[in-house]
Amino acid sequence: MDNRQEVREFLVSRRAKITPEQAGLPAGPKRRVPGLRRSEVAALADVSVEYYSKLERGSLGGVSAGVLDAIARALQLDDAERAHLLNLARAADGSSTLMRPRRHAPKRWTPHPSLRWTLDAITEGPAFVRNGRMDLLATNRLARAFYHDVYADPHNQANLARFSFLSPDSRRFYPDWDLAADIAVAILRTEAGRNPHDKELHDLVGELSTRSDAFRTRWGAHNVRLHGTGTKRFHHPVVGELTLAYEGLEMAAEPGLTLTIYAAEPGSPSAEALTFLASWAATQETETSPNPLPTG
Repeated sequence: MDNRQEVREFLVSRRAKITPEQAGLPAGPKRRVPGLRRSEVAALADVSVEYYSKLERGSLGGVSAGVLDAIARALQLDDAERAHLLNLARAADGSSTLMRPRRHAPKRWTPHPSLRWTLDAITEGPAFVRNGRMDLLATNRLARAFYHDVYADPHNQANLARFSFLSPDSRRFYPDWDLAADIAVAILRTEAGRNPHDKELHDLVGELSTRSDAFRTRWGAHNVRLHGTGTKRFHHPVVGELTLAYEGLEMAAEPGLTLTIYAAEPGSPSAEALTFLASWAATQETETSPNPLPTG
């Protein structure tokens, strides 16, 4: 991906989101641009207009941490946006490979036995490992049952972003589809900043941009997101409605991968539904089925 274009579009999009009032500046008449002017951002960051204009044209190479921090404050970036700006600067310096280890081997990543044991030990909620492209790389039994629709169609290629935007089943599975779609694109955009030379990510973004207007519009917004915690609603084809809390944990031993665990409130209808789903999954693995669960 073109780093200069990424920088330019990201900074312009963030500048457009901040109103003069939010920045403590007078709005003034006849404003021709949404959000702040370049001169206003420059003043807030205590840099010259010429220098900020150069940065916004995509020239982040060699910019000091102090200037980046000043720009982040002026644009009121959140933690995810600030991290994204730093990643773009590292990529511009050519130092991203030093800051974040990357695997270059073309073969598919294989989880080590202890990770599989750990996943299998989690029996009361779906648990899975994914990368920044949202490929499902390793799962416990309940996660394989939970994402049955994802695995059922080989065109999804066990990828949550592809499922979200290209599968008609996704809008049933995610009752809050717009929110789920926003999150998926923000995760991909974050990964693009951290790993701009990932060809598979580039190919995935190209495919989704070509085939989905909803994806293309969201990708152009340049929103980013850090892994974290929260609650999501789902509608599973076997057990129906589920409301699950989740925790996303960066794997220190595998940079760039995330372990996500879903859990239901004890004693809730969602907890009962997960218990039933676990029973159904065990049955599917022992009986002949037209849609057997994958073993990945």
